[in-house]
Amino acid sequence: MRTLLHGVDFTSAPSRRKPITVADGRIEAGREGAVLRLERIDALPELDAFDRWLRRPGPWLAACDFPFGLPRPLLAALGWPHRPVHGDSAWAASVRHLAAMSRAQMIGQFRAYCDARPARSKFAHRATDRPAGSSPSMKWVNPPVALMLHAGAPRLLAAGVDLPGLHPGDPLRVVLEGYPGYLARALVGRRSYKADDRARQTPERREARQWMIAQLERGEHGFGPPLALDAAHRRDCIEDPAGDLLDAVLCLVQAAWGWRRRARRYGLPDSIDPVEGWIVSVPPDPGGAS
Repeated sequence: MRTLLHGVDFTSAPSRRKPITVADGRIEAGREGAVLRLERIDALPELDAFDRWLRRPGPWLAACDFPFGLPRPLLAALGWPHRPVHGDSAWAASVRHLAAMSRAQMIGQFRAYCDARPARSKFAHRATDRPAGSSPSMKWVNPPVALMLHAGAPRLLAAGVDLPGLHPGDPLRVVLEGYPGYLARALVGRRSYKADDRARQTPERREARQWMIAQLERGEHGFGPPLALDAAHRRDCIEDPAGDLLDAVLCLVQAAWGWRRRARRYGLPDSIDPVEGWIVSVPPDPGGAS
């Protein structure tokens, strides 16, 4: 059976207007070599639906766009668990501690940490953040990725999925941390391609999305085989000004990148911090993506 691959554009407060978006696909043989076939794109309008989705029987592999862990220096400074505890992995211990507090309590502790830090080094970073160009996972505004971690990581733990490098689980349900922004920069550099604010949903951003899809279809990105998708999916990804559909597809590409390296820890670096985690397809050194 060909393993089903997923790319997940996550939000901490899903709704029918802005759901969690899931792109499904498989790697298959094409006339000129392997292709990544986009099969469907689904919307999960509530977190309970995401919980049920995580519990589907495998085999499948997903790349989800939210941070899975917090920086070890932050955990140590706050006195949160950051080592294995009573049979729990270090990551599970930190996530259980996080899940036991409200968003407001979490933000209050993060804010206090930042208030005590020098002006130019307010936030703690994970080792993966700088090579990926991702926001610190403790950041609660612009973008509020800490809220995504708070909503998502405990659900991964509760679902019993396998988290390579972080926490063992069902080997037929594998979840990797994705970050579409890393792949987007490989395609269009720093050009903006999406906006939730209607006033910023410009023709230039639509053109960037169109260019990104064209590069993915041609396989001109260094992250794996060309993307194969039908006309309706192509149109939907280009015409979605918020970029949620395209971000899910970018995470699907990262899932395929990891799956093709499954015999080598899904392409993750040989040594990653077991409480922080790592973004799939990001090298430990900023140079080179493939």
